[in-house]
Amino acid sequence: MTTPATPASPPAPAAAVESASSEPQALSPLITPAVSAPLTLRLMLAAVTVAFFWILLPFFGTILWGAIIALMFAPLYRWLLPRMNHRHTRAALVTMGAAVLVVVLPAVLVLMSLAREATQMYARIQSGEVNPALVLRGLFNALPDGVISLLRRFGLGNFDQVQRKFNALLTQGSELIATHTFNFGQDLFTLVISLFITLYLAFFLTRDGASIVRSIRMAIPLPPDHKQELLERFGTVLRATVKGNLVVALVQGLLGGLAFWVLGVNGALLWAVLMAALSLLPAVGAGLVWVPVALYLFAVDQVWQGAALVAWGVLVIGLADNVLRPLLVGKDTGMPDYLVLITTLGGIAVMGINGFVIGPTIAAMFVAVWHIQTTTRQTIPPHKPMVFAPPPDPDAVDTVSPPAPTPAP
Repeated sequence: MTTPATPASPPAPAAAVESASSEPQALSPLITPAVSAPLTLRLMLAAVTVAFFWILLPFFGTILWGAIIALMFAPLYRWLLPRMNHRHTRAALVTMGAAVLVVVLPAVLVLMSLAREATQMYARIQSGEVNPALVLRGLFNALPDGVISLLRRFGLGNFDQVQRKFNALLTQGSELIATHTFNFGQDLFTLVISLFITLYLAFFLTRDGASIVRSIRMAIPLPPDHKQELLERFGTVLRATVKGNLVVALVQGLLGGLAFWVLGVNGALLWAVLMAALSLLPAVGAGLVWVPVALYLFAVDQVWQGAALVAWGVLVIGLADNVLRPLLVGKDTGMPDYLVLITTLGGIAVMGINGFVIGPTIAAMFVAVWHIQTTTRQTIPPHKPMVFAPPPDPDAVDTVSPPAPTPAP
């Protein structure tokens, strides 16, 4: 009897084959969606941030001083806000008006007077009314022998050589002043535009400062207490640096200018503004102006005027620096005087006039970040080594205690 042949199984439908071939396969090790998305976002964030700051780099000074004006006048804005029914725009406009009256307008008037006096000084030198060679000769003859021997060690003991260097330096400085004075008249439009941008930016930073600070606080990936410490430190140091240095510079410039005017020194306003600018350098700034002027007075036989200027410089101008600067800058920043001095000089050397603000601010943030790092490491508990239980003995007999008897009902 013949066994019937088993019929061949029908071919699998195309859908089944297709589903079998479309089974999920292992992803390539190069494709990690869960990791690559955050990494890509961070790279994009870094790229656009660098590009954004690169675009703003030409306006660094304008942005910096706009932020400084907004920060310095923030207490006035907060005082005005409830008195104007919390109308933020109106309060910010009034605040900017106060900034113009207190800061911008006096600065413009002083710069115009300084330019006029520098031009007059340059004209006196060119006409021979002021002879720098005679002034230098009198200063050189008035120096003690010990100072002259010290100058010889630096190759400055020969008066003719010193005179040539001094004349070249004075000529370059006079030409620079005259050129900048002429350009000041030509570039008045550029100055006005820069000033307008600074005040425009300060207005929006004043009005929207709270929301900007909240956004920055949310973006910093740190615990809340560390965020608060860094932001408070930044604001305190920036405000103390600007307020303290500007107050000290203004006081020393006024005191020096008053002394020069009383003693009959030519160009009293010019020397006063120069002293105020150099007063941004702690400890030595004002002395770079009044000490040479006092030596000049001694050299031209105006002994009592020179002695009066020395006494005024040491007892009054120096006292203002030694009392006001630690009180206004060192106390609020919480940094020692030597650190403020070094970072101020370094900031000015790297960034120019903006450095007297940036230098101490960076130093304060450096100290704050390291303080956070130190306190964080101290609060983390020490690592305890893992203790592993010994492996069971295979020869040991596993004895199981019998269950307790159940009491009879």
